[in-house]
Amino acid sequence: MSGGHSAPWARGLAVLLVVMGGLAAMPARAAGDDEAAIASHLAEYLRSARTVISQYQDLINDPQKGDKGLTPDRVIAEATALYEQVTGEDPMATDPAGSEGRLLRAQMQAIRDVMAEHEAEINEPGTGFKGFIPAVFARLVNEKFADAAGSEARVKTTAPADLVRNRKARPDAWENAVIEEKFEKPDWPRGKGFSETTEVDGRPAFRLIVPEYYKASCLACHGEPKGEMDITGYPKEGGKEGDLGSAISVTLFQ
Repeated sequence: MSGGHSAPWARGLAVLLVVMGGLAAMPARAAGDDEAAIASHLAEYLRSARTVISQYQDLINDPQKGDKGLTPDRVIAEATALYEQVTGEDPMATDPAGSEGRLLRAQMQAIRDVMAEHEAEINEPGTGFKGFIPAVFARLVNEKFADAAGSEARVKTTAPADLVRNRKARPDAWENAVIEEKFEKPDWPRGKGFSETTEVDGRPAFRLIVPEYYKASCLACHGEPKGEMDITGYPKEGGKEGDLGSAISVTLFQ
């Protein structure tokens, strides 16, 4: 979600609301690559990893506990299990030399790096709220993924313009148009993404954006009463369960 966090980790998995050193010089994708599948899988793996961080918010913010055991390997293992539940596919079974395999592995490495960099902070005893919420985690992962994927791909979490809390997450013109003209319309099929081939920075690109909706656990930060400060220091948006809350946007350059 755009700046939110989640329900207690012990309540189970609540879906909220997606480095290999040589990836900056990744070869171009083959003509037969399924861009829609690649983009949707990148979005789903990010969602899965973010759900793991959501699941453990109470643990992360527990000032009484030191080592939380939330290692990079554990986050990857649990994210992969969630991803397999949704897609029926093992991400590590993809060809590491193919576009999907390279990009998924780059995304997984980005997740590992973010967790490794923040593990000491997460494990710091005597400190409650750490600020390591799902939205922050996703942004950090996407930034590292962009560095790794170079000119081949980007993943971004965004939201309707009036819900964006971090300027880096503001929708661009294409994302904003899809959100306003499709996702916010009452007749748009719930959960259905939108994709098309267009131009990004003067380059042809396949773009996919997938809507995400507030779950009950999102409302601690994004719910009512509107304007009340949440734990992160932002005013609540007054959202309700089921409202459009964010979107995952994937760009694959051609």
